[in-house]
Amino acid sequence: MDPAISDVELINRCIKGDQDAFSEIVSRYKRLVFKVVFNIINNEHEVNDISQEVFLKVYKNLRSYNPEYKFSTWIVKVATNHCLDTVRKKKVDSLSIEEAADVSDKNDTPEESYIRKEKVQRIREAISELPEKYRVPIILFHQNGLSYEEMMKVMNEPITIIKNRLYRARLMLKGKLIPEGKEGTL
Repeated sequence: MDPAISDVELINRCIKGDQDAFSEIVSRYKRLVFKVVFNIINNEHEVNDISQEVFLKVYKNLRSYNPEYKFSTWIVKVATNHCLDTVRKKKVDSLSIEEAADVSDKNDTPEESYIRKEKVQRIREAISELPEKYRVPIILFHQNGLSYEEMMKVMNEPITIIKNRLYRARLMLKGKLIPEGKEGTL
């Protein structure tokens, strides 16, 4: 399918029953959806299944998409809400951070690589211990790269609340990760 076709045109084609148009939407947004799902669910075995569920939900709700907003923001909102519902229902471990340990300098010693992986694990655990209302903004902002405006649409909260929750979440993480008097170390 022509990459110059807009998301809105693809959506209109999907609504009219064009399966190829929906395949193109999946192709364009599967990486984004997988990333959101992985960051919230933190279970490699469930990412594919839950991502497929998200795309089913997207397909069923295409008529409710408002073209005034970016489609990527809408699909992130659908994915986030579906994942949060899944977490609540299944009580799975939630939220990881990017696999920063895999993005290491090739000159790292085995010790440096081990230390980096330990830090990632500590951060992952600290994030998972945050209350949900603080975990979600941390994940959306720092891991998925959403702007404040996009987060407002995804979370249905005013920007002041989002900024406040991010600030408080960072303070909580700092308290969990950095021992008092040890500023500058993690």
